[in-house]
Amino acid sequence: MRAVIPVAGVGTRLRPHTYTLPKVLLNVAGKPILGHILDSIISQGIERITIVTGYMGKLVQDYVTRNYKADVSFISQRESLGLGHAIWVASETFDSEPLMIILGDTIFDLNLELAKKSDFSSIGVKFVDDPRRFGVVVLNNQNFVTKFVEKPQERVSNLAIVGLYYVKNTELIKACLNRLIKENIRTKDEYQLTDALQLMLDEGEQFTTFPVDGWYDCGKSETLLSTNRFLLEQSPKSRQMKDVVIIPPVFIDDHAIVERSVIGPYATVAREAQVKDSVIRDSIVSDGASVSSTLLEQSIIGNNAVVKGNFYHLNVGNSSEVNL
Repeated sequence: MRAVIPVAGVGTRLRPHTYTLPKVLLNVAGKPILGHILDSIISQGIERITIVTGYMGKLVQDYVTRNYKADVSFISQRESLGLGHAIWVASETFDSEPLMIILGDTIFDLNLELAKKSDFSSIGVKFVDDPRRFGVVVLNNQNFVTKFVEKPQERVSNLAIVGLYYVKNTELIKACLNRLIKENIRTKDEYQLTDALQLMLDEGEQFTTFPVDGWYDCGKSETLLSTNRFLLEQSPKSRQMKDVVIIPPVFIDDHAIVERSVIGPYATVAREAQVKDSVIRDSIVSDGASVSSTLLEQSIIGNNAVVKGNFYHLNVGNSSEVNL
């Protein structure tokens, strides 16, 4: 099996962090988003991987080659023309083996055997209250997919596609992707993977679904922090440090410096970060960042950023109110 991971997106919803770093290299619970994805699929026996890069792709390639020994092919998507276009660009690395397509801004907690054991191509789905932001699947009474719909404005299904696709018929998806490009079939001005999957349905390919409850979006700052909380709960690694109060779960990198501070709960202090005289909770302090004399909550401090605060001496009388 080959995994295909498209990571070419600019990540506009995570600015200003993505002005200088690809979204998939943002730190969450001690490692980049892409690192969590690669660790999961490699641990489950998938070692042939295609990564579709774009925005600051050299940084992605440097990170992967420096940290992983798997058989990884890097393909550049030179134009941002949609997910279907990204998979089409990657198709030169496919042969007849099944594919697992995994979106690069989603961390999942799932045994992929659920999909790999299927006799059919299969789509990871999750029930959502508002499906308008997602691609969705429509099922028949035998639980086979009858239709793929990209970001429906009218409710046709609450089963959202969560960014995991198992495709058994590799030759057919290549043919359908080629048809998208050749015939310029676009939805919302982009080549959509859901349109290619619909063409596969029209050609007789059968799709089932598999449930993905452990699906953690990293596409916005608030969802990145919620994913950080979840991952820390699963692996509450912490160090004992002199003059530091640690309230688990937290992650403090072995190469971070923390002095006279309170860390946690739900705090990540990444590699070579420095935190002094501060309180950090429900926040991410990224690689090489420096935080001093500050109280941080629900905050993301980018790589090599510097945050300095102040402490105050107050003499406040009865029935007073002070906002600092």
